[in-house]
Amino acid sequence: MKAVRFYAAKDVRVDDVPAPSEIGPSQVLIKSSLCGICGTDLHEYLDGPHWTPKVRNPYSGAELPQILGHEFSAQVIEVGKDVATVQAGDRISIQPMIGPPTDYFGRRGLYHFSPLCSSVGLGWPWGGMAEYAVVNDYNAIPLPDDVTDEQGALIEPAAVAVQAVDLGGVRSGDTVLVTGGGPIGVLVAMAARAAGAAQVIISEPSPGRRGKLASLAVADLIIDPTESGFVEAVRAETIENVGVDVAIECSGNPRAFNQCTEVTRALGSVVITGVVHGGANVDPFQWLLKGLTVRASLAYSKDMWPRIIAMIRSGNFPVEKLIDGTISADQIVDDGFRRLLDPKESLLKILVKT
Repeated sequence: MKAVRFYAAKDVRVDDVPAPSEIGPSQVLIKSSLCGICGTDLHEYLDGPHWTPKVRNPYSGAELPQILGHEFSAQVIEVGKDVATVQAGDRISIQPMIGPPTDYFGRRGLYHFSPLCSSVGLGWPWGGMAEYAVVNDYNAIPLPDDVTDEQGALIEPAAVAVQAVDLGGVRSGDTVLVTGGGPIGVLVAMAARAAGAAQVIISEPSPGRRGKLASLAVADLIIDPTESGFVEAVRAETIENVGVDVAIECSGNPRAFNQCTEVTRALGSVVITGVVHGGANVDPFQWLLKGLTVRASLAYSKDMWPRIIAMIRSGNFPVEKLIDGTISADQIVDDGFRRLLDPKESLLKILVKT
């Protein structure tokens, strides 16, 4: 079968590899439907490995080259003898986090905090950018008929966004700032609106991306964070100019995080969900003076999937708005990674069909 495999930075290949032939009693054989290219995949391509295994994963056994793809929908082909949650023929969305189900975090569905954590498509022998894969039963979440394969492939990044909004404590009537207008930023804006935010502001330095965001109509104000007067402009949109109620940092830029703490009102909340590689200069004393709640949001609980599915079905979470197109596995580098990394393109999400 065809599989998109990561070898090293700038070395991603489409290989012919053996299809999986065996599954364990609690495992599921699946055929990939559509797989999104994530920002994590782009970071791996640019200068990885970061999340992909530098050495053999002691729990999953994964090692380089790694089959990519952790945002995907699929169809169940076969189930192990102990699987009771899905059956052959089911359409599913993949919750990709993997860890020991019986350890402290696994029992709580928080596999990403386990010391033995891995992920389908990043630290597991299989991934969504291949024709077939094997996953555990807890990775396979059934999709109802009125949720499309396209939407199913976007539940994973949507879960990242909804958790960030949850941790920010967004309430009805709040003003929310989102820094970074990439896929996660757009999904955070949508999730904040679904949670009842009265006003959503997105800061994004790229003119092309700002135009893209305007066309999606996901924010009340889209603003350039590099312009002088940024802080004053954001505060001017809030009650008595006190600042936003919640700021959610989605860019991975330390400067953006500091802007979040500056424009958030006293007793407000700041959430970090953008991945910062390297250090950052911050001033916690300013957080203290304002009584800020500062939270870090990584990934999600496995229990998030039914909730995201319900939000999509309600029509209040149109995740499909992010999709810019679909490509084949053979196009992954030129029409996938390179286009998404090209600032002139201003693309958000490309799906891969193997």
